[in-house]
Amino acid sequence: MINIAVIGYGYRGRVLSDLIVKLNENVKISAIVDPRKQEIIDELGGAAAHIRFYDTADELLEREQLDGVIIATRCSTHAQIAIKVLKKKIPIILEKPVSTNAADLMALKSAYERCRTAVAVPFSLRLSPLGQAAKEIVSSGKLGKIEHVQAINNVSYGSVYYQNWYRDENETGGMFLQKATHDFDLIQSIVELKPTWVSAMKSKQIFKGNKPAGLTCESCEEQEVCPESAILHRRRGEPVHGDMCCFATDTGNEDSGSALIEYEGGMHASYSQNFFARNHAATRKFRFLGYKGTLEFDYYTNKIEVYMHHTNRREMYEIPPGNDTHGGGDIVVCESLLDTIRFGAPSKTPFEEALLSALLCMKARKSAETREFQEVIWPS
Repeated sequence: MINIAVIGYGYRGRVLSDLIVKLNENVKISAIVDPRKQEIIDELGGAAAHIRFYDTADELLEREQLDGVIIATRCSTHAQIAIKVLKKKIPIILEKPVSTNAADLMALKSAYERCRTAVAVPFSLRLSPLGQAAKEIVSSGKLGKIEHVQAINNVSYGSVYYQNWYRDENETGGMFLQKATHDFDLIQSIVELKPTWVSAMKSKQIFKGNKPAGLTCESCEEQEVCPESAILHRRRGEPVHGDMCCFATDTGNEDSGSALIEYEGGMHASYSQNFFARNHAATRKFRFLGYKGTLEFDYYTNKIEVYMHHTNRREMYEIPPGNDTHGGGDIVVCESLLDTIRFGAPSKTPFEEALLSALLCMKARKSAETREFQEVIWPS
């Protein structure tokens, strides 16, 4: 049997553990660490009888013989828990962001460099069929060397970052780490260059206000008229991402942000993300420009278009998404962990690149706060 433990059995922990069990009949979720023990037992029913529950990661690691660990706790704890698992040299799936602050990121980098145990990160954009196809086209050389990248992410479900636990900036580390880390990783994967400098800006123009801290939609007198009302969304059968008031004094996170990133050799990317666009305004679009041609794709349409610059030719590709909640990326990251356990294969998301994506996000956050360019370099 392949014994897997899950530390943090919330939504992402459940998704990843369910997938990895389906991928290999020999996989068993043998242990779970989560403060909601009884609630999880009730959810799992009879399946819970074969799972051991622990209150802490320390207790789990002391008592269990594990082949792999899925870490899907609150974001601020990712790095410290991963460091404990790395010391045991157990292969990991580590949810992003891999860290939310610089001190934890440096400690995580040091722990990884000491043990070199494989760590797979669910960077769904690079792992999805669309991301893989885009990389294949760019790598073919038909566009020429990529010299400019333009990327936009208008998030249609942005309310989750203001009406759920994500609203706490101490947990998220801000929206560059929460969302842009995926996009930065994809750009880095396709151009195969390291970022060198970043200048960024962020703003909070919409999700702010003077409603009392802790207010929920159910207790609000504006529940019948507010566009963000969870009460109205449920009544209409629309997705609900949380019940907290996003116009209250305790609502954290910026609601838009942009970055200019320079890479090795002088190539640069422009990136912008937004969290109050809705419905058909949603897009996650990338443009990679070389001298010979431009490649454009959008994760909302699953289409790639290639425009050749010196002929009248345009190519179009439709890439079916993978069969999971992350466009195929979750399946690949679970396969990556299993390949490491069974064959000693390296991670399909090199952890060095995941660490660099987190560093870039932190430098972008610092740039936005200080209004200064930041060099993307590891401290000595």
